[in-house]
Amino acid sequence: MSSESVTPVAPITTNFLRNIIESDLNANRFSGKLWAGKPGTAAVQAGGTPDPARIRTRFPPEPNGYLHIGHAKSICLNFGLARDFGGVCHMRFDDTNPEKEEQEYVDAILDAVKWLGFDWTANNTEHLYFASDYFPVMFACAEALIQAGHAYVDQQSPEEMRAMRGTLTEPGRDSSWRSRPAAESLQLLHEMRDGKHPDGSMALRARIDMASPNINLRDPVIYRIRHATHHRTGDTWCVYPMYAFAHPIEDALECITHSICTLEFEDQRPFYDWVLNRLQELGQVATPLPHQYEFARLNMSYIVTSKRKLLQLVKEGYVSGWDDPRMPTLVGLRRRGYSAAALRLFCERTGVSKNNARIDYSLLDQALREVQDPVAPRSVAILHPLKLVITNFSAHMIETCQAPRNPHDPAAGMREFPLTRELWIEREDFAEVPPKKYFRLFPGNSVRLKYGYVITCTGCVKDENGQVIEVHAEYNPETKSGTPGSDLVKVKGNVTWISAAHAIPAEIRLYDRLFSVPFPDAGDSDFLACLNPNSVEVIQGLLEPGTVGTDAVVTQFERLGYFVPDQIDSKAEKLVFNRVTTLRDTWAAGAT
Repeated sequence: MSSESVTPVAPITTNFLRNIIESDLNANRFSGKLWAGKPGTAAVQAGGTPDPARIRTRFPPEPNGYLHIGHAKSICLNFGLARDFGGVCHMRFDDTNPEKEEQEYVDAILDAVKWLGFDWTANNTEHLYFASDYFPVMFACAEALIQAGHAYVDQQSPEEMRAMRGTLTEPGRDSSWRSRPAAESLQLLHEMRDGKHPDGSMALRARIDMASPNINLRDPVIYRIRHATHHRTGDTWCVYPMYAFAHPIEDALECITHSICTLEFEDQRPFYDWVLNRLQELGQVATPLPHQYEFARLNMSYIVTSKRKLLQLVKEGYVSGWDDPRMPTLVGLRRRGYSAAALRLFCERTGVSKNNARIDYSLLDQALREVQDPVAPRSVAILHPLKLVITNFSAHMIETCQAPRNPHDPAAGMREFPLTRELWIEREDFAEVPPKKYFRLFPGNSVRLKYGYVITCTGCVKDENGQVIEVHAEYNPETKSGTPGSDLVKVKGNVTWISAAHAIPAEIRLYDRLFSVPFPDAGDSDFLACLNPNSVEVIQGLLEPGTVGTDAVVTQFERLGYFVPDQIDSKAEKLVFNRVTTLRDTWAAGAT
């Protein structure tokens, strides 16, 4: 068990990033910033006009998988800060790794960002960008660094480079190619670009300081050979920039002011600054330069967000796909029934800090309940049906009962449903021999059929195995809900029910946490061994007539929780409902 703490969430009105932005704006740090209407080099931006955006942020995912809830935090943060400070947030794809990236992921990411409620069009301009569009500029930057003596082509193998890099306590050692003349490195770089050398045979490295205490400054690789087809540029390129080199260039070309990253990039910031400072000196990028800031990523209990582990869950069949409702991916959460508003509320409440901590999963459910309770229509579902026969109710009689569509919204009106002689109730609502403080149906006890009459249990019928298959009761015709006689008989229990003749069959999927321990990927844990065997239960239940069955409307099934039609499997001829969450948290923090 990890000792990592679970942090409570409280509303936060400000954070260190907001304070930084306010300070920058008050100091007029960006007063001379120009914008040519598109990304570009210093020469391009020099022809622009004063930037209409007070700040520029960006959301820069790599299209190598589906976004998860941690990305939702970054989306809300970057787009939200731009919105709140009169700025623009760019939607950018860091597609510099052709071997893992696909158009499928690009499309899914764009859809997810829009679903969350954000857009990248501002000032009549669509700010959708791809790192691959900057490949010619990045290559020119690499040439400029070589010519200025800041980069060289190294012919060591990757293994030799690692061995020469040193450790946290020992400095690295210079490559024998480090003093290679600029003209020779430039020629080799062109040969690399032209496909004359195999993968791994050479690489372009920044010439910084092999003795630096920051390993990231020990002549990092900035270009490598990859004979791979890119999903956008095809086979045009066989050399690709490393992310740490591409990232600051992308930010500079797009005139980003605040480059917001998660804490794992903190050690890379000195190299980020080194790249920008060298390129600014060489006249490649405009000023003011972007600045990188780091915040703690969103970590949650009972999930994993590693793309490698999520992909393993999908490929090895532990889940049905990226959109499995138990997955922390945005497509999975959306299919499960979590609304965009609930995710935005959750992300806002988790705040922004520099300290890593786990947020308990129950707080996401809490946000969902708060968003849905005021608006979700109510209905009744019976998960484990048991027949109830009202013996003194005519077999031919159908009586209409009413209930609020939503008790918090009188304008939503009333819903109507039939009461008949034979009903379905939950099996747990009858006990032949009741335990203490049991206030539902048992022989001789009276309860109210919710929104209907008070009934008194008179007995039950069993099958040959002694299993109760039918409960009998008599109703008091003077006690209907909403009439003057409804208070004639005082009872302690209410029972939900559905007319047997009018019940709608549906498959109901009861989803729960995918993992049974709070920190399944802590330390050296085998996260697959922590999978919750009861993360989904599929049952054939019954619904109140009139229940929505195909639209993506979250409904509160009384006593049971919040449910939504499955947007893949639910059809008019076969309804399928997913449980989003229960009405209250049933998992204590740290429960197993």
